Amino acid sequence: MENQSTNSNKRSRAESVSHAGAAEALRLQSGDREKKYSGDIVRKRTEVEEQVIAKEQAAEDIIRTLPSSPKKLPRVDFFLPEILKNAIFVGHLVTDLDSVAGAIGAAALYGGTAALASEVNSETAFALDYWKMKAPQPIEELLKETPKADICLVDHQQTSQMNPSINVDNVVGVIDHHALQSKTIVTDKPIYIDIRPWGSMSTIITHSFIRCGRRPPADVAGMLLCAILSDTLNLLGPTTTDWDRVMVAVLAEIAGVRDIQLLASQQFKAKSRELANLSAVGLVNGDQKSFSFNTESFQGDIGFAVVETTDDEVIRERVKELLPEMVACKQEKNLACLFLAIVNIVELKSCLLLCGPAETALAQAAFGGTIENGIIMDLGNRVSRKKDYIPVLTKTIQNGWSKTNIPRGPSMFQMKSHLEVDPEDPYGNVKRVNDDTHNKSMENISEQEEKKEEEDCGLMI
Repeated sequence: MENQSTNSNKRSRAESVSHAGAAEALRLQSGDREKKYSGDIVRKRTEVEEQVIAKEQAAEDIIRTLPSSPKKLPRVDFFLPEILKNAIFVGHLVTDLDSVAGAIGAAALYGGTAALASEVNSETAFALDYWKMKAPQPIEELLKETPKADICLVDHQQTSQMNPSINVDNVVGVIDHHALQSKTIVTDKPIYIDIRPWGSMSTIITHSFIRCGRRPPADVAGMLLCAILSDTLNLLGPTTTDWDRVMVAVLAEIAGVRDIQLLASQQFKAKSRELANLSAVGLVNGDQKSFSFNTESFQGDIGFAVVETTDDEVIRERVKELLPEMVACKQEKNLACLFLAIVNIVELKSCLLLCGPAETALAQAAFGGTIENGIIMDLGNRVSRKKDYIPVLTKTIQNGWSKTNIPRGPSMFQMKSHLEVDPEDPYGNVKRVNDDTHNKSMENISEQEEKKEEEDCGLMI
């Protein structure tokens, strides 16, 4: 029996090696604790490599329970909710990789159609190309064909993040991993809800495949894998859970990824390339979410934008472009405050751009970091909007923070402007064009403007 067991284990290892994403493949490349390159260059394993190896046994145990092929389905779909069958699965506006991959995975599992809420970013485009998958259709096109189609929201549940073409009355499900905060959808009938406190929505979909005894196709598994790596910052982010780590190991095996660190590096490089080509408008609005508050001492909406990059200095050098855009965006959206966090996804550190006295006061009360030149706050190793930024701001506001005691500050940027596509930009970026011949400087503020600014209490710098 012992020999049979040993032989079985050897066969299992051999099968794992043939699958490019197996932990054994990483061992063969990496050695005991390091990955060796030509010459004397050696690097230690990354966290994602360590976790794929650490979760090897759990991944193998899970995969053994699945059918050998995605085409082999269980006889009874006991765990598949009927309400999601033939639904359109769609993510949030300013769509990211987790939204798109989650929609694709959910559609494959539950028997529906994946859709896009907005254009894909460069990271998502990379993943689709890498796994040779066609991008889903825009939700507007699908709803033109079937206006009353059932909708399942993925990776969000707030109306402010929902594509405006969606009728809330047609929402039959929500699959998400975010907190229930402001503007959560309200329905007049029971719907399917699957919200779990995990690092990625795609982790939930992967777990659901396993729970239903189904094996995702290799390309779908690859998309889900890339999405988890993206949302958890290569399993190093603060929202990462053990479920994320195990599902990465499972998906790497199914998708056949030989070098998961190489995949992750290529993916994040693709993400950073787009940031270098984005205008200030794109950077400020690209990944911005707003949150509503209504306490005894503060009422209003706070916008929080995040720029993730492998080189934060490139973004910091554009502060003079970003600050006036933040002020203009804040005015247009009638936000009480607007923050922009620049996150270095390699060094796992961040800083916060402060576009006015209200932002400065709230950030000091919430985070207490040192401020450089009055406009950039060091946030240290905080890198997650969901875990590190919004909960701290929320607690600060709920504990009585108010704008009433904020000293008024002079206006550095006061612009009458409009947005237009830059005809000279090869990427077709949107830029802000001033209607005035010049911006009013700090020295030229009139008494009337100072009075208005005092009333607005920090609306502008």
